[in-house]
Amino acid sequence: MLEIFGEQNLSTIEALTVLAVSLALLAAYAWHALRVPFPLLRLSLLGTRTFRVSVLGGFVTRLGVGGMPFLLPLLYQLGLGLPAWQSGLLMMPAAAAAMGMKFISGAMLRRFGYRRVLVANTVLVACTIACYSLVGPGTPIFVIVIFGLLLGLFNSLQFSSMNSMAYSDIGTADAAMASTMASTMQQMSMSFGLACGSLVTGYYLADLPQTDQAAVTTALHYAFLTLAGLTLLSSLSFWTLRPDDGESVSKGAAGNVDALPNRI
Repeated sequence: MLEIFGEQNLSTIEALTVLAVSLALLAAYAWHALRVPFPLLRLSLLGTRTFRVSVLGGFVTRLGVGGMPFLLPLLYQLGLGLPAWQSGLLMMPAAAAAMGMKFISGAMLRRFGYRRVLVANTVLVACTIACYSLVGPGTPIFVIVIFGLLLGLFNSLQFSSMNSMAYSDIGTADAAMASTMASTMQQMSMSFGLACGSLVTGYYLADLPQTDQAAVTTALHYAFLTLAGLTLLSSLSFWTLRPDDGESVSKGAAGNVDALPNRI
């Protein structure tokens, strides 16, 4: 749906019609799912606070973070004028840092709890995304590498926390359905994140020529700030958690957090 909104030949009325139909279909399924005994997706699980915050709050968080794999190559190649191979190398620090965070994320959650970790870390993710608005042709490479390391560390902790907390208050009988819903929302959020990033970028770039490096860089900086603001907004959902939420995972079984995949 977001990709359709990005089409230049789509009128306002057509876009609003598509949006209205989409919302109507979602509402119709919600009405159906709450009335049948065995729905494809059991929406009643969203009544569990930790699961709801993990799935819905995580969806909004991924809208901001999901646009980074799209924006960073544009910044490196169009804004900084780097070749594709150097742009690819600058993406590696984030991946390396993400793997390193896996070794300490469980200990951090046991020490500080899900609420404090998610609220603080979401703000740190947003600040790191905003830092890329300072990157320009004169920025030293080591500074960009530091930004990449920070983004990888904070993203890894964010995803490990959200993914593990989702199942902390889910009973054994509902575990399969909860896993299905969480996985579905994660896959959707990846697509929506890329689409959101492309829409934001397309809005700021508009009809700017790629040869105007200064204008393109400025437009990309605005896109980073917009995604950072969206990520920061998602931190509000984690304030609804209680200090002891998720302790059945973080403290009850030390290996549960560390064993989870680090999915975006």
